[in-house]
Amino acid sequence: MSSTYSAIQLQRFASSFREASDIIRLDMGDPGHGEVKVRNLYCGINGIFDTQIARNAVDYVSVSLPTLTGVEALGVVEACGDGVSGLSVGDAVVTTRFPSGYRHWNTAPASHFIKVPDARPEWLVLASTGVSAYVALTQVGAMAHGETVAVSAAAGGLGHLLVQVAKLHGCEVVGVCGGSTKGDFVRGLGADRVIDYKSESVAEVLATEYKDRLDVAVDTVSGQIFDAFLENIAVHGRLVVGGAAQDLEGEPEIVTAPRITNKLYYKGASVRGFMNGLMTEHWAGARDWLFDRYVAGEIAVTFDEPQFKGLPGVYDAVERLLSGQSMGKVVVDLS
Repeated sequence: MSSTYSAIQLQRFASSFREASDIIRLDMGDPGHGEVKVRNLYCGINGIFDTQIARNAVDYVSVSLPTLTGVEALGVVEACGDGVSGLSVGDAVVTTRFPSGYRHWNTAPASHFIKVPDARPEWLVLASTGVSAYVALTQVGAMAHGETVAVSAAAGGLGHLLVQVAKLHGCEVVGVCGGSTKGDFVRGLGADRVIDYKSESVAEVLATEYKDRLDVAVDTVSGQIFDAFLENIAVHGRLVVGGAAQDLEGEPEIVTAPRITNKLYYKGASVRGFMNGLMTEHWAGARDWLFDRYVAGEIAVTFDEPQFKGLPGVYDAVERLLSGQSMGKVVVDLS
């Protein structure tokens, strides 16, 4: 076994993740007390977060250069330090701790990892993005059986799981996406109404077919889609903000319009921010629910095409996600 390994390290602040980071070699090291050493096999891509980290524009993460990168990874335990319980050599594990993803090896406290049934990348998606989808809907969105749920970016890594979780809770689902291929995909996931924003006006469709009917809306885009969701929120409806892809440049859009107070007050509605890292107490329950549904064949995990390999592939994968062309979860094979 080599005494060094490769990882992507943020070396400077720049406009893109590719410009800001380099692939470097690091000493391997042995796990200390309470630690495990894991060989990463797959990493999940969070292109917007990666880009904002590269620009030092993530308010809730203090970045000191240089720093390793990546959040989500699935791997196999290769060594355990003294005092480790619950994990053994050969176990497949997932971590969602920054900076654990974009590296071939990761030595960290055993508490940073959760054991999964095997080394298939589906478990990585369920334990990371799937947990986000479940917690956003059930905890922040307080989704109830039979409600109407709207999802922006419904063909994406998070969106395609939001649609399925909502359908499994007996909800009517409105999915927003761009293009006929993505529309067919979202329809195949069970969405009751697909709005193709490239050929239809989201605002007009909602105003005509779902006026004041959105009990829960999960938006990760912002801009006009957020406005359309808000305009059609139901009495006691909940608009969950899970991101703002449209504000990627780091400058929130300045809007000159009436305050949203009246849109909320007279309906008893609310706008709620969803930050998964603040919801850790709900992760274990979410994983159990998702894993059970996956084993039962009730949830499907879709991976984007093309597939990417190796640390150099991380750069291409980030850019693929930012292009808006991806469909399903973007994952890189590190094995």
